[in-house]
Amino acid sequence: MSTALPTARTADPQDAPPIKWGVIAPGWIADQFAGAVHRHSRSRVVAAGSSSLQRAEEFMARHGGGRAYGSYEALVADPDIDAVYVASPHSHHHEQTLLALRAGKPVLVEKAFTQNAAQAAELIELARGSGLLLMEAMWSRFLPHYDVVRQLLADGALGDVQTVIGDHGQHFDIPPTHRLLNPALAGGALLDLGIYPVSFTSFVLGAPEEIQATGTMTTTGVDAQVSAVLRTGSAHGIVSTTQTAASPTTASISGTAARIELAGPFYQPQAVRLTTVTGDVSESAPPAITGHEGLVHQAAHFADLLTAGATDSPLLPLAETLTIMQTLDEIRRQIGLTYPNE
Repeated sequence: MSTALPTARTADPQDAPPIKWGVIAPGWIADQFAGAVHRHSRSRVVAAGSSSLQRAEEFMARHGGGRAYGSYEALVADPDIDAVYVASPHSHHHEQTLLALRAGKPVLVEKAFTQNAAQAAELIELARGSGLLLMEAMWSRFLPHYDVVRQLLADGALGDVQTVIGDHGQHFDIPPTHRLLNPALAGGALLDLGIYPVSFTSFVLGAPEEIQATGTMTTTGVDAQVSAVLRTGSAHGIVSTTQTAASPTTASISGTAARIELAGPFYQPQAVRLTTVTGDVSESAPPAITGHEGLVHQAAHFADLLTAGATDSPLLPLAETLTIMQTLDEIRRQIGLTYPNE
């Protein structure tokens, strides 16, 4: 037996107002972002800035042409750019987002938002004081299946939530010099991969009241694997992440009346499976936009906010982004992970 699940309220990205994007750090994730925006919305990436002019030129050539800059300063000074997408590793987010905000640009910042909560707080204070839109690019928050989950939680379909489980593990065959193993670049599994299950737990339970974490370190001094229990009230969020094994990367929310299951990778567009305690099963329709094409949803949401004059997202408020960074800081404290510039 099954019952119909709620329909996602996520708007068609084509309906979002078109804006002009400038990209800082035109690497792999920026390629995915630009491709998704161009294929599924009316917005366009019109400029890119890199420490390498050639890299910026090659990026723009791949995405239909536009202006290429050999510095981030030149990119944020471009008066034709409506918003800046910071696509660099999180070790550079603070510096580059400061640069864009001080230039008067609204900013979408890749996750993890920053290296630590102190950096996040500084960016948030500057954005609020300047009246500029600032948003974390945790793209899963803006996907249709997360809205289905959002409605099920609001409707009480699960009863009292007891357990939230999320994991994200990938196997990387990389040399010791790679950024993921480099303490100077804030390497490790937690900020790069673990941000997804930590953010998912925050999405469901809010800020944790108690954190218990353990970790295993690499020979280079960053975290190879981390597991943590995040307790809010009587509910437990159980998160795990590793950069040494390909885990299922699934998520679930279990309550007294039903459970939700999200197949892996849970943070990419997926169907939602609901199973009641009596065994009734329902599943939402598969997503129309799949894989990393789903990055367009966060871009469309940002365009909606920017056009409306908003400075914060109701789907991922800056206050929550800050508490997520505080959670990551506490996990790092407990496993003994600090970075050289802290």
